[in-house]
This record gives sequence, C-alpha cells and structure tokens, in this order.
Amino acid sequence: MEPGKRETWRTTMLLAYQSLGVVYGDLSISPLYVYKSTFADDITHTDSNDEILGVLSFVFWTLTLVPLIKYVSIVLRAHDNGEGGTFALYSLICRHANVSLLPNRQLADEELSTYSLERPPEEVAHGSRVRRWLEGHRSLKTALLVMVMIGTCMVIGDGVLTPVISVFSAVSGLELSLSKHQHEYAVTPITCAIIVFLFALQHYGTHRVGFLFAPIILAWLICMSALGVYNIIYWNPQVYMALNPMYMLKFLRKTKKSGWMSLGGIVLCMTGSEAMFADLGHFSYSAIQLAFTSLVYPALILGYMGQAAYLTRHHNFDSSYQIGYYISVPEAVRWPVLVLAIMASVVGSQAIISGTFSIINQSQALSCFPRVKVVHTSAKVHGQIYIPEINWMLMVLCIAVTVGFRDTKHMGNASGLAVITVMLVTTCLTSLVMMLCWQRPPALALAFFVFFGSIEALYFSASLTKFLDGAWVPLLLALILVAVMFVWHHTTVKKYEFDLHNKVTMEWLLALCDRLGMVRVPGIGLVYTDLTSGVPANFSRFVTNLPAFHRVLVFVCVKSVPVPRVLPAERYLVGRVGPAGHRSYRCIVRYGYRDVHQDVDSFETELVESLASFIRLDALFRCSDARSDADYERENAFTVIGSNPLRRRISYDDTHDSASSVEIRVDSMTGSGTNTVELAAVPTAARVVKRVRFLVDPGSPEVEDKQMLEELHELCEAREAGTAFIMGHSHVKAKPGSSLLRRLAIGYGYNFLRRNCRGPDVVLRVPPASLLEVGMVYVL
Repeated sequence: MEPGKRETWRTTMLLAYQSLGVVYGDLSISPLYVYKSTFADDITHTDSNDEILGVLSFVFWTLTLVPLIKYVSIVLRAHDNGEGGTFALYSLICRHANVSLLPNRQLADEELSTYSLERPPEEVAHGSRVRRWLEGHRSLKTALLVMVMIGTCMVIGDGVLTPVISVFSAVSGLELSLSKHQHEYAVTPITCAIIVFLFALQHYGTHRVGFLFAPIILAWLICMSALGVYNIIYWNPQVYMALNPMYMLKFLRKTKKSGWMSLGGIVLCMTGSEAMFADLGHFSYSAIQLAFTSLVYPALILGYMGQAAYLTRHHNFDSSYQIGYYISVPEAVRWPVLVLAIMASVVGSQAIISGTFSIINQSQALSCFPRVKVVHTSAKVHGQIYIPEINWMLMVLCIAVTVGFRDTKHMGNASGLAVITVMLVTTCLTSLVMMLCWQRPPALALAFFVFFGSIEALYFSASLTKFLDGAWVPLLLALILVAVMFVWHHTTVKKYEFDLHNKVTMEWLLALCDRLGMVRVPGIGLVYTDLTSGVPANFSRFVTNLPAFHRVLVFVCVKSVPVPRVLPAERYLVGRVGPAGHRSYRCIVRYGYRDVHQDVDSFETELVESLASFIRLDALFRCSDARSDADYERENAFTVIGSNPLRRRISYDDTHDSASSVEIRVDSMTGSGTNTVELAAVPTAARVVKRVRFLVDPGSPEVEDKQMLEELHELCEAREAGTAFIMGHSHVKAKPGSSLLRRLAIGYGYNFLRRNCRGPDVVLRVPPASLLEVGMVYVL
C-alpha cells in the first residue's frame, strides 16, 4: 500500500503544479489592478491610512471567505463526475429533479454509468418539497435555465474583459518610465498588439505552449511574495493589524457612500476564482485545493499586504500614476518585474479564453448555443479545443474595449460586474445541489445561500452603481448572448415538438410503400432525426416525392444527455423499426456535454459493427427465449451495444489486389468485459473496394439461424455499396396570429442564426459527397 500512496501523493503534487498555469493565472495577476481600480475616483488615499488599511481588510476577508471557504471547501465538491462549472451544476440538478427542458429524454439514459445518483429520488427525504415545487412549474424550469444562461454569458463576457484588463494593467508599468505624453500613445497600441498575438496563437492549442505556463505563474507568485515581504519589513511591519475586520467597519464609517461604491474595485481580487471550479475536470479536487492553500492564497495575501505597507508610508502621488502595483516595486527590479507581469497576464488571459471555448462547446452540446466549428487541438489531452469563429469575435471585442476605454477604471468596473454575477449564479445553483443532490437539510442550504449570497450581493450592488462608467459592457454582452441562446434553445425545442406531433408510424410507411411501388436501392441510408420513436416527417416527405430508399435503413438520433461523458460501451442504443424483413433500424447515439464527436469514418464503422452485434444478439435471444416476433419489434425496445460484446471478425479487403488489405480483428468473450483489438493496415496506391465479412464460429447456436445469416449478408452488401446521409434542411416561420416578439425571434432571429452558423452536417462531420438534404418548413 505504501508505494501506491507515494504514487498518489506524487500525482497530486504534479497536478497541483500544472494547475498553476491553467487555473490560477487570472487570480494571480489581480494585484496588478485591484488597488488602482478601488482608488480610481470614489475614495482617496489620505495621511490617516484608514482607506488603505480598510481596503486591505476587505481584500483579506474577501479572499478568505469566497475563494478559500466557499469555492475550495464547498463548491469544488459539487462536481459532476469530476467536471465543474455552471453546466456541471445544472446537469446535477437535472439528474436529481425533472427540471430539464432538453428534448429526447429517456429512462434508458438513467442507466448510464456516469448518470450517478447518490440515492434514488424516491428515497430522498430532504429537498423533496423543493424538487416537487420545481418539477410542478414550467416557469421555474425556464427561470432556472435562464439563470444558467446568464451565468454562462457572464463567463463569456469575462473572456472579453479579463485579457483586456490583465494585459493593459501589466503594460501600464511603462507609465513610471515614460512621460505622460509617451505613455498615452504607447500603452494602448502595445496592449492591442499583445492581444492580437495572444488570439493568433489559439489555433495551436494550449498543449503546445502549456509547458511554459506553470513556471511563469510560479515565478510570478514567488516574485510577488518576495516583494510583499520586502515592503512589509522595510516600510511597515505593523500592516498586519489591518486583518482585523474592525478596519472594514471603520472604512465604511469614514467613507460612507463613496466607500460602498469603491467595493466594485475590491471585487476584482476574486477574479479567476470561478476558474478553480470550471477547470476541475482537467485536474482534481485535492490538486486544486493543495495549490491554492499552500501557494496561491499566501502569495496573494503577502502581495496585497506589501502594497498596503508601501502605501501607508507614501501619500502624495502624481495623479497620472494613481495607485498602481508598480509604484511599490523597487526601481532596481522594476523592468524584470514588468516583463514577468506581462508574461503572467498573457497566461492568465489564455486560461479564461480556453474556458470560454469549453463553456460554449458545452452550451452547444445542450442545444443552448448556435452550432459552431469545434477543433480539438490535442489528441492526448481531453477537452482542449479551439473555436475559430468565437476566437476572432473575442479578439475584435477585446480590441474594441481596449481602444474604447483606455483606462483601468472602466475596465475594472466592467470586469467586476461580470465576475460577481457568475459567483451569484454559482451560489444559487450550489444551494439547490445541497438540497436535491446531497440531501442536506434545507436550512443548511438556506444558510449557505444567505451568508455567501449577502456578501456577493453587496459587491454586486456596488458594481451596478458603475453602470455608466463601464459596467454596461458585460450587461450588454450578456443581454445579446442570452437572447441568442434563448431563441436558439426555444426554437430547437419547438422544432422537436413539431416533429413529435407530425411523425408517422412504420405501418403507415409500409402501407405507403405498397401503394407507391417503393423501390429499395443498394446501400445504407442513415436518416438523421431528433426523434427516438416513429418515422420523422422529413423522411415521409422524402419517400412520397421520391418513392425509393436504401436496402438498409437506419434512423440515427444523435442526442446529448446531462452527463459530462458517455462511456464508449454505452454509447449506442440499437433497435428495430418494423418487422425484421424490412431491414430498418433505429440507432440512438448518446454523447455527454464534454464528449468529442467522432469523425465520420469511425462513426460509420462503429455503427455497422453495432448493427451486426444487434442482429446477432437478437438471434441469440430468439433461440434462447420462446417469444414472439412482436416482442423483438416493439417501437421502444433498444439494446445497448457495447464494445463488441460477441466474438467476431470484420475485414476489408481488396478483391483486385490480394496484397493490399485492411483488417480489424476484435475478440472478446461475452460478459467477460475484456477485449483485444488488433489493427493491421497495408497501404496501397490502387483503388480499394471494401468488402465486409462477419465470420461466425462453426457450432455456435446462432449459425442455425438462417434469418440472421441472411440479414448479416444484406448488411455486408449494403455497406459495400456505400452509405448516404439523409438530413433535414429546415426553414422556420411563426404560425399565423403569433405576437410580434415571437415573429421576430423565430422568423428572423432563428433563421438568421441558422443561415450564418454551421450546419448540422458540419457538426456531425458528414461528407458532402454523401449528403442528401430534405427541405422542411416548420410552422411554430
């Protein structure tokens, strides 16, 4: 046991070190601008030092109560299978209470391994009244979703504002070495150049330069701590007295309304705290906790105390310099510290940009954001993605904010409101998680909400007072993004309800085939639909206008479930549509909100393998159970097809050139849970004609089932003939008599987004040469 413990300890230490560059970059550079934003206009630094000591006391207790106690001790435990963030909390709540507005919900989803419930809902004592109250009101479900959207949009807004204020504050150190005239014309262009450089590097992926991140932040934290200790010892060793909370009351009594308004600058000391929770999936709870408590938290406290110690002995500053970080840095080391601070600000900005990509990808997976192109930049590290459209939009917005504001005051006001809004949403959702998921008494959840919510509400009210001084930027961004997300989600749900209402039965389709003289053409037809039962209306329109479809027909439903990941062995649900002789199947492919969608080749191969496995399992069940065919042809009867549950061999060979072949061999024993996969490929310059064989062991009971062999043979021939992807191409319009707002949202807003965003074929990586689109008009 001792070696295992030592290895665990080493792994935790390594993850804690790596988390410095990814998780704590934003939080670590907050001393660059907190004091400068706090003393911007509302209060002044006087000879009595009451203001600076009061601000230090607020900073200390804010860092202690919110990042240390709330996040590290409580919120980090509210993870979803190791994943954190706003959507992780929402997915936890949706699994423990029927509050999800996502379509395609099935009871089979609750059998997923990652759909973990600590206790069955019927056994939950605490929070049952709250759960019934939420489930009984659709307006509450909508309000919960809108609150999650607001939190998500504020994170995206933080992705715009954090790079701006971080880089601008770091570059502002030049003001001590340049004249006022030179400073005005140098800082903004340099900041814009660094921002352009930062976003231009995003397509390379974090993993290519990630090895530099942790050492930079580690060096910055050590430098900040050393400077803090130096300033404390040299200027004012008694500054620790400000840690007494009475200094906060003294500060508010002296400054009154101006002091309350200045809290909008103090809130910036928490910038980046949400990243501890959002990036939990890349590390572990113990690693993030170890890094924060042992290094980040002490370094921040020493950094703020060192600045305060210097300021208590210096009061008369040039108004152009104000109270910045660099004024407390000794002149001998000012340039090295400036360079290190700029590098640390770039690292901190990188972390929030990557987090923005991740949360948009999660929103897209849960039908809460228009479809965008997602590029996975690392084959080894899961979750590192790059979204081109979002990257360039963020860059343009960052440059616009930099050029438009050109001072830390307005940038800090905007960033502070975005940060505190996300924290308020997290507090509300965590309170629900405590009741619904952890089964804690409602009084305990209420105490958590009241205590931390009141602290954050105080900062939120102070930030709102700066609306005209920059705080309008995150609100405007959030308003636009929430409108986009809500319109997209609402219309997506209404389209699903339209499809559900207009679907047809397989019996209708079979009767139609007889009347129209339907022709079955060679190949496999994959009909994409959101339905998990019935025949979609777009396919019925297709066959009525073109009375022909493929020999093997598969209705494919690609759906998202409220879990971070779905295990490959549980991804495919396969069932029949109609009688066995019709060769029609339904395949439900389940993805979590952090899963990577497969490329079309591997998806097509796995789909054919799953169909073959289902056919053979179906034959085994028929042989072992004396059931009628109707038992196997129920509309909602599905079989989970895992990692090749039966022994089989699938080979693709070239009939023209026996020297060129590609073979995939999979051997497993049923129920053993062990698989051996061998892949051998010999490249060839000649054209390869694919032939598929499913080899069955002689003597197995299934070999006697001629129906099964015939069905496998037809599947092989259809796979060899080729695959066509049939998808709906929709146009949406509001029904007559709809309100003006509904007509604008559906008729113009959704259609504009649909035309200017990625199509479902791009998201699902469908090859254009095999795509067949069927037009549909939805009247909602």
